[in-house]
Amino acid sequence: MESTESTPEGAEQFWERHYRTHRDWGTRVNPLLAETAAPLLPGTALDLGCGAGGDAVWLARQGWHVTAVDISGTAVERLRERARDLGVAERITAQQHDLAVGVPAGRFDLVSAQYFHTPFPLLRTHVLRAAARSLRPGGLLLIVDHGSTAPWSWNQDPDVHHPTPEEVAADLALDPTCWPVLRAEAARRTATGPAGETATVVDNVLLVQSTAGLLRPATTGTE
Repeated sequence: MESTESTPEGAEQFWERHYRTHRDWGTRVNPLLAETAAPLLPGTALDLGCGAGGDAVWLARQGWHVTAVDISGTAVERLRERARDLGVAERITAQQHDLAVGVPAGRFDLVSAQYFHTPFPLLRTHVLRAAARSLRPGGLLLIVDHGSTAPWSWNQDPDVHHPTPEEVAADLALDPTCWPVLRAEAARRTATGPAGETATVVDNVLLVQSTAGLLRPATTGTE
């Protein structure tokens, strides 16, 4: 059950400590995002909880214009630095933003929520539902959640429940005639932790699309 409280004092400090401790954490693109976005024509993207910006940088290098937000100022500044170093700063708007107070304004072709979990109270379903409503016609909402606990996870509670993609979709309660589910599955992969250790993990993948049109694959030609 979700809390009805706003993100309390302490959430920003928690994530600040996380990104200061794990300097290289979050600088690689998440593979399921790359798999989903690679065949699409670049457009506008919203990266929820962008961390150090591996996803945002990858998208920008593919030609996307990305709004990337995170509660951690350290993570946001690190993303800005990498974007400048890699020559994609003009394609990335990186903002320190508490999603407990709302989703950034705008219309997007892709919204990415990669491992959008926190130990603090957050109306996660409310945020994701608002993100779905910010999609342009044909836009995609990609939610990738932890389906298992990695050895390096900050949450080592043995009793934690990892909601299935079907449970996440049910909680979102989006009208399926307007936001049909394109993909809902558990995917296994070998992941690498912040110290270079590896483990087999499960990702719960939910892909939802706005039905007012379709994003065309890059192979179909130009607009």
